Amino acid sequence: MAKGDYIVSLDIGTSKVRAIIGESNGTSMNVIGVGSANGEGIRHGAIVDIDLTVESIREAVDHAERMVGIHIAAAYVGVSGNHIQLQSSHGVVAVSSPDREIGDEDIERVLQQARVIALPPEREIIDVVAKEYVVDGLRGIVDPRGMLGVRLEVDAYLITGSRTAIHNVVRCVERAGIEVANLVLLPLAASHMALTSDERKLGVALVDVGAGATSVSVFTNGVLSGTSIIPMGGDYVTHDIAIGLRTQTIAAEQAKLQHGCAMVEVASEHEHFRVPRMGSNQETEYSQYDLATIIEPRMQEIFALVRKEIDKMGYGQELPGGYVFHGGVMAMQGAGRLASEELGAPVRVAVPEFLGVRDPSFINGVGILSYAVRAHLRSQPVESVLSSRPTRTGGGWMARLRDWWRDFV
Repeated sequence: MAKGDYIVSLDIGTSKVRAIIGESNGTSMNVIGVGSANGEGIRHGAIVDIDLTVESIREAVDHAERMVGIHIAAAYVGVSGNHIQLQSSHGVVAVSSPDREIGDEDIERVLQQARVIALPPEREIIDVVAKEYVVDGLRGIVDPRGMLGVRLEVDAYLITGSRTAIHNVVRCVERAGIEVANLVLLPLAASHMALTSDERKLGVALVDVGAGATSVSVFTNGVLSGTSIIPMGGDYVTHDIAIGLRTQTIAAEQAKLQHGCAMVEVASEHEHFRVPRMGSNQETEYSQYDLATIIEPRMQEIFALVRKEIDKMGYGQELPGGYVFHGGVMAMQGAGRLASEELGAPVRVAVPEFLGVRDPSFINGVGILSYAVRAHLRSQPVESVLSSRPTRTGGGWMARLRDWWRDFV
């Protein structure tokens, strides 16, 4: 990206929709604007009301635009959910050049060959990601370009998604007046912000504890090896608080954010707060300790489900890098320590190192920006598209998405 270019990410979550504007400094990205809106119309990470979701996107984008004083016409949009699946595949081709040197055309052909697989009509291949290449039986090759060989193979996985879910996301963003520059698989984007290179190679679980759902992704040998969704998140904690304190959901959410503590052991009995009583005008006083007795059991349940999901995926004893958590609820005092105790493994809470965005809930949004920069994507300066949206070329957003991820890999 050239210095002065802008790139915009859109993270459509259950509780919040966030638009983040980054400005390129040539080799790095600085966050210069953040817009946020309540995630209306989204349940457990899935869109259930188009109109409400469109309004949430408009509100978040408008907030970001007013903060920076520019107009947003296009954005890179994060996509995830329980409809995303990884499927192993294999491709084999003969090297085409007369001198048997492997080039870009051969890599393109072998990746296309890996796409040849039967899929149900309701699913769509988003991309094929190479795990390793094999040249004449020699395995473990990351980039075979320039090597000599006769037979080129690829062990890969296909990223597939539900046609309905993907098209609904695109439809909401476009109805909000924003062009979808590309779709980004959130676990991949977040991994480049939250994980180190060693963690990705040795084996690590990246866990996004969102409001409506928890995303669990495993990285081994530098690539995404598996991903899954647990239909439980921070909203369940809020619901428990509302019931336990007999108060409204809004008051319960505020209490969680301002006074929440995930461990009874470290909660203070001297920190007090008041919440309105349900069905009356009176307020009741509670301590942080009282709040922690409600929060801890639900957080323990979430972490237990994470461990169960990791075991189900077959990586229970194969994660030297432990667990890296992000998501708004992990900013709560004691959350990382409780996770480590429940999982019996090293736990780190990831925080994006960008000025003004030091919050675990921003990992996805900032990760999209970082992922785009790492992939050496050029975005149009926002000012150049003030009055018109970019024209779709080259087969539309799905084709551009495939090209983008293929170039990155």
